[in-house]
Amino acid sequence: MQAQAVLSLKERAKLIETIQEERFEHLLPQLMEAHQIDAWVLITREYNEDPVVKTMLPPTWLNARRRTILVFTRIPKTGEVKRAAITRYPFGRLIPSAWKKEEQPNQMKALADYLLKNNPRQIAINTSNHYGIADGLAKTDFDLLTEALPKKLKARLVSATPLAVSWIESRTPLEMTIYRQLVEITHNIIAEAFSTKVITPGVTTTDDVVWWMREKVNALGLKTWFHPTIDVQRNETSDLYAFDGKSKFDIIQPGDLVHCDFGITYLGLNTDCQELAYVLKPNETDAPAYLKKALDAGNIVQDIFTDRFKAGRTGNETLALALEAGKKAGYRPQIYTHPLGSYGHSAGTTFGMWDAQEGVPGSGDWPLHENTVYAIELNTKVYLEAWDKDVRIMLEEAGYYGPEGFSYVNKRQTSLYLIGN
Repeated sequence: MQAQAVLSLKERAKLIETIQEERFEHLLPQLMEAHQIDAWVLITREYNEDPVVKTMLPPTWLNARRRTILVFTRIPKTGEVKRAAITRYPFGRLIPSAWKKEEQPNQMKALADYLLKNNPRQIAINTSNHYGIADGLAKTDFDLLTEALPKKLKARLVSATPLAVSWIESRTPLEMTIYRQLVEITHNIIAEAFSTKVITPGVTTTDDVVWWMREKVNALGLKTWFHPTIDVQRNETSDLYAFDGKSKFDIIQPGDLVHCDFGITYLGLNTDCQELAYVLKPNETDAPAYLKKALDAGNIVQDIFTDRFKAGRTGNETLALALEAGKKAGYRPQIYTHPLGSYGHSAGTTFGMWDAQEGVPGSGDWPLHENTVYAIELNTKVYLEAWDKDVRIMLEEAGYYGPEGFSYVNKRQTSLYLIGN
């Protein structure tokens, strides 16, 4: 197992600023042109940050300050995007201040004056019906904005949903280089958790492993974006693992099929991973063949699903094609894959939910774009004759869709971890 290579806080700050600069200078102009947006206005307040603004915060700012207003203005002739902060001071190194309070004490009036000067055809604001991440403009700020704008500019307000979602879902080459390390760190922590260093069969509880993972992440100077899950399925008459939490608190025993759901946050990105381990019984050196075959079934369902990724195809269309093909091939799949990146449950193309296998209105209608990352999350039921019951093979791995099609960010699980070997 490789050592965890985690940057110092100072090194992280430098790298995050480099990432942000690349996104502002190269990605944002492309997106504003693609969506034909001339001005994007983001308004937020300290401790009540717009989720999009959170992805833009200077690395030495843990929160916005006072009322923060950012304006991105596209110059159609050159394609350049001007960055301005209608704030008392620059928004870090990358966005200069464009407000002199001594000349115009009213911040919203200063914003209106700035927009009048630039005369954009549309003014995009973060309001959205289907994406909470793109719905970050608070009612108070919306009211202040519309009160301050002259009638002709007020009529140009549009939802920034397409632009905001594209900003959140799009990954740059530098981010993808970093993402591979994030997934490797995640896999390494899972591998350590699924070992006798952490688990003593017959003694260690699933909750013990959960808290070991939390402590491990904390010791590395990292964070988790959700509380991990460890659960078991075993050869007894207990019910099939469900999504109700009933199987999540137990003592881990020899012969158990152990499952984890775990992710970390690092360098402005998130991972989300579900993998499986088998607890060896005395005198066993490998998992039973039927469990290995069950994992193979899970991998096949993954392939059936990701083979149907196609640029421009919506999540709902992809979901329907994959479920039909999986069932036709004799499998019993559920697919509930979500965008992954700046947030764990991020904005972008959604491929079902565990309780919405018919599709998801709104986010499921968003088409697949290149340079995006997803948590390939799904399961398939497999009947084990040796156990006389079904088990769920629950898997989740970070996957990337780019110009060359689909690939896993940093491999996927194709063999069970063995606890006790």
